[in-house]
Amino acid sequence: MRYIMMIIFININLFATSLDDKCLNCHKIQKIPSGMIYRKYLLKYSTKENISKAIYEYIKAPSPDISIMPKPFFSKFPIKPLLNIEDSKLKELIELYIKKYDIKKRLRLQEFEK
Repeated sequence: MRYIMMIIFININLFATSLDDKCLNCHKIQKIPSGMIYRKYLLKYSTKENISKAIYEYIKAPSPDISIMPKPFFSKFPIKPLLNIEDSKLKELIELYIKKYDIKKRLRLQEFEK
């Protein structure tokens, strides 16, 4: 029984993909601030739905023409390689990215008396 559990655990770890593993590690290595990129998306696309759609489209077909980053950015940083990832997993990772960098959790609004 312990042998079976160990095999299951190893398989889960081998196939597990997380936001850090698939996305943010490369950003950290290349020193690309993910929070700044999210703010650029927020300024241009305004809503989480539009941001999610734009990120999804970029990851499915990476190109400087559809990137949120200005063209000179790509003279310093290479274009993102195409990810071999299922659409459902990609959408999940994008949702995690948006939740991680969403600025609403940093806002402190004072409540007013009625």
